[in-house]
Amino acid sequence: MAKYRNPSLTADIFIFDDDLNFILIKRGNDPYKDCWALPGGFVEYGESVETAAIREAKEETSIDVELINLVNVYSKPDRDPRGHTVTVAYIAKGDFDTRKADDDAKDINVFNARELDEIELAFDHEQIIKDCIKKAKNSF
Repeated sequence: MAKYRNPSLTADIFIFDDDLNFILIKRGNDPYKDCWALPGGFVEYGESVETAAIREAKEETSIDVELINLVNVYSKPDRDPRGHTVTVAYIAKGDFDTRKADDDAKDINVFNARELDEIELAFDHEQIIKDCIKKAKNSF
């Protein structure tokens, strides 16, 4: 029987408000420990990507989200130093007032597009955030 090497699958969530402010979490673990990142994580076996996105948002931010739209799929083989990881990014709405860093997030904060150049971001999240902002603007 042949053995196959397959990429891992993750979901990332851009939680935004009507002013296009958005939530980022500070990573508590490597890789990119102490860098800001979109809430997200690995899809569990038997779980849909959409369900994983909603679960990861809740686990890391304590926010119940409503997925608004699919943004894109990001699959560059070197985007994650742990190995080939494909992520599916969504834009979502949720109540910012319920935010609290949890799970492997050590902090949580609200940012806006003007701050992007000042934030140390994990992975390829700068590009994903820029794509999410464009998609979110078109959702109004």
